[in-house]
Amino acid sequence: MSVLPDDPAQRSAYWPLPIARAVPAAVLAGIITFSADHSATLGLISFGGFALVTGVLLAVLAWRRLGGMAVRPYLLAQGIVSIALGALALALPRGVPSLFLVVTVWAALTGALELYSGLRARRRHVASGDLLTVGAITAAAAIVFVLIPPEFAQQFTGPDGVERKLDSAVVAVGLLGAYAAIIAVFLVIAGLSAKWGTQKAAPAASDAVKGKST
Repeated sequence: MSVLPDDPAQRSAYWPLPIARAVPAAVLAGIITFSADHSATLGLISFGGFALVTGVLLAVLAWRRLGGMAVRPYLLAQGIVSIALGALALALPRGVPSLFLVVTVWAALTGALELYSGLRARRRHVASGDLLTVGAITAAAAIVFVLIPPEFAQQFTGPDGVERKLDSAVVAVGLLGAYAAIIAVFLVIAGLSAKWGTQKAAPAASDAVKGKST
């Protein structure tokens, strides 16, 4: 018998994972949003911390809560990739080439893994739709980073009359913050939807049992 996508046991096991993933994404978005420094150094350090924490949470929660489920191996692999690239981001020399390299590779690999896991889990796991959505957004982020010219730089005068410079690092770090904010909001909604689905499914299952007993 195939597992239905609205299986309450799956929902109960799955819902803490997107909530946990949303936390480092929200922190990353907050750091970038409220920082006046959008340099490559800030981007590498903040992204490295985000990727490390996200990878550990993915690996641990997938291992502990999703045993025997179709999505578990892919989420474990995604967690390992995030840990490796997060550590690499913190170890690489600070600069625009390092920022573009590590963020693009991370987004391409994890986006592909998440899309693949979502496709493999279709009609078999409640997480499939969430995985497909996050994977598509992450893969799109990789494409956007590839399209940003690393040598881009433009001088402009702000409203206060001070001359400023918009370069590829500022654009990349800003886009990274926007990506993190979108993912954080989506993951919170996905996690709470799964949790509420569990709570709604439980009374229904109880009513069905009572109906059979009578």
